[in-house]
This record gives sequence, C-alpha cells and structure tokens, in this order.
Amino acid sequence: MENEKEGEVLQAAFSVSKRHFKQAVKRNRIKRLMRESYRLQKPRFKTFLFENDKRLSVFFVYTASEMPSFNEIFEKTTKVLERIEKLLSTR
Repeated sequence: MENEKEGEVLQAAFSVSKRHFKQAVKRNRIKRLMRESYRLQKPRFKTFLFENDKRLSVFFVYTASEMPSFNEIFEKTTKVLERIEKLLSTR
C-alpha cells in the first residue's frame, strides 16, 4: 500500500444512520460524542497495537434509534475496543 503512512498504526471512521436521525444536527452530535470517546481511549489502544506489531482500521456505526449520552457512548466504545484487543491477542 503505497499511500499508507509508515507510522500509522490505527485509523478510525464514524457513521450514524440517516434512517433513525433525519436531522444532520443530531447525527453530527452523535458522531462528535463517538469521536471524543474514541480520542480519550485511543492512546492505550494504540500502544497495545504498537506493542503487538498490528495495524488496524475500524469503522464505528451507531445503529440505535435513541439519542445517547456521552457516558453510554464511552462505555460501549470501551467494550468494543476491549473486545478487539481480546480478539487480536488470541491470534
């Protein structure tokens, strides 16, 4: 992959369904919450990947139909990243 940066270990993208949230303001708010939650947990996760010589691209998709709080997003993001760590550790 010629365009890939040599030092880049982790990439992430975020999406919210237009079906459940018609207003862009609400979709953008949820994406902001997801990005902030991810940003806070990224250093630990990035260290894990670097130590295990792994590269990863993740795509977070919010599928619920109700507006979440930051705490809900943070908890779910934590669970997802821990689950990914567990899967990568067993390989």
